Amino acid sequence: MQRILVMGSSGSGKSTFGRRLSELTGIPFISLDALFWKPGWVASDNVEFGRRVAEVAREPRWIMDGNFTRHGAGELRRELSDTVIWFDLPRSSCMFGIMSRIAGSYGKVRPEMAEGCPEKIDFEFFRYVWTYRQQQRPKLLDYFQGLRADQPLVCFTDRTQASDYLREVALKQNRASIH
Repeated sequence: MQRILVMGSSGSGKSTFGRRLSELTGIPFISLDALFWKPGWVASDNVEFGRRVAEVAREPRWIMDGNFTRHGAGELRRELSDTVIWFDLPRSSCMFGIMSRIAGSYGKVRPEMAEGCPEKIDFEFFRYVWTYRQQQRPKLLDYFQGLRADQPLVCFTDRTQASDYLREVALKQNRASIH
């Protein structure tokens, strides 16, 4: 694994997972949110965003957190990735995730977010997460249809599976360093 997409609903734990996987493997972590948002929660122009994402996607190694399949060089990222990790968690888990995140970092800029974009209460965002399974999940399923046979799709349906996966990666890293 050298180019890994980490995808799924907001609040599912994909950023936390991506950062931890980066720490374990030494593969650089890239947050699409950090590339998309400008200070004050101003969205980037799609062409500008696509250009920035394409530039980092051409790097030899990355763990890229975020969806943005329709813009943000979605096709290029899928083509260049060698592994896709999908957080397909229930709505309740994702809503709990964003509520916990807000409670823990309200008013602060999270590590995977763009400068000048502090955590806030955003009812439009709540609606996005609430309707994610109906509105966004089908788009991801379509996106995954374009994966090649040599691109594994690893699916987590709960956070325990993600933690177990990271534990296995850590064990492999430890065994490799011993030999």
